[in-house]
Amino acid sequence: MGCKEGTAITKKILLFCDPGIDDSLAIMYCILDPEIELVGLVTSYGNVTKDQATANAAYLLQLAGRNDIPIIPGASMPVQEEGTVFYPEIHGQNGIGPIQPPSNFHYHIYPFDSIRTIMENYKNELIIVDTGRSTSLATAFTLFAEQMKMVHSFYVMGGAFFVPGNATALAEANFYGDPSSSNFVLKYAHNLVITPLNVTRSAVLTQEMVNEISRNSQNVYAFMMDPIFKYYYEFYKKSVPGIPGAPIHDLLTIMVVVNPAIVDYIQYDAKVIEESDAKGMSYIDYRPTSKKGNTKIAVNLHYDAFQEQFRIVMLQQ
Repeated sequence: MGCKEGTAITKKILLFCDPGIDDSLAIMYCILDPEIELVGLVTSYGNVTKDQATANAAYLLQLAGRNDIPIIPGASMPVQEEGTVFYPEIHGQNGIGPIQPPSNFHYHIYPFDSIRTIMENYKNELIIVDTGRSTSLATAFTLFAEQMKMVHSFYVMGGAFFVPGNATALAEANFYGDPSSSNFVLKYAHNLVITPLNVTRSAVLTQEMVNEISRNSQNVYAFMMDPIFKYYYEFYKKSVPGIPGAPIHDLLTIMVVVNPAIVDYIQYDAKVIEESDAKGMSYIDYRPTSKKGNTKIAVNLHYDAFQEQFRIVMLQQ
C-alpha cells in the first residue's frame, strides 16, 4: 500500500536521509502514511557511506513497488571534517541491521539538479525534511537559493538542548558530523522546525509494538521489523541501561510534519558550535532578556499520541 498521489490533502515531502535503521523506518512510514506523498529521497553519508545509503533507500522503495520516487545521491563527506565516522555497531555494516539488499540489486538514480526541479514543480506545497548530516541540504541552499525560497517549510532532526548529546557529552550526531553545514541550514531555512534529542530520545519503539506490526500482512515491511529492531535495541540496551526499547529519532521528525501536536515547542534561533571540545553542541540564548526567534524547537514528546499514530500508520488501520 503506497501513499496517495496528487491529492491536495497530502504533505509533499522531499526527504534528505542516510539510512540507517531509524532513517529506514522514516522512509517506510512515508510510504505507508496516506497523508504523506514522498516526492524524492536525497541520500548521503552519515550512518553509512553515500553509496550504501542510496542502495538502502532504493531497496526500501522497491519492496513497496515505488520505483517512481526519484533517488538523488548527495554528499559523500562533510565540508570541513578530515574523516567520516560510520556506526556499524548501531545500524549494522550495511545500515539496516542484519537486512541486506540483494547483491545483484539494480536501481536508477537522478542528478543533484533534480532537487531544483522538484522545488519548482511543487513550490509552496513542498516540505523538506532532513534526518541526516546537513551537508547535502546546505549544498542545495547554495546552488538553488531562489528555489529554496519557494519551499513551504523545513524539518531537521538534530541537536540537543539542555540534555546530553549522543555523539559526545554535548553534541548530537547529525550536528556533530558537519556543524558548519548545520549552522548554514539553521541560518537560512525559513519556517524551520527542529526535532532534537529532547524529544526523539523519548520516541521509543518497543518489542510489543514491533510484534504487532510483524503480524500485519498488510505491511510490506513487516518481515524486517523484528530483526532490525533487535539489532538496534541491542546497542541501546548497552548504552542506555534500562531503556524499554529503541528511540527512532528520524521517524519522529517525519511524524511531526503530519502530527505537530505530538510534541511541545519553544521558539528560539539556534546555533551550533563548530570548533573546540564543544564541537557540534547546539545552543540558544535562553536568558530572560533574550529575544525569541523564528525556529520552533521540539522539547517534549506526548508518548501516548506518538505511539497511537505510529500504530495507525504501521498497522494500516
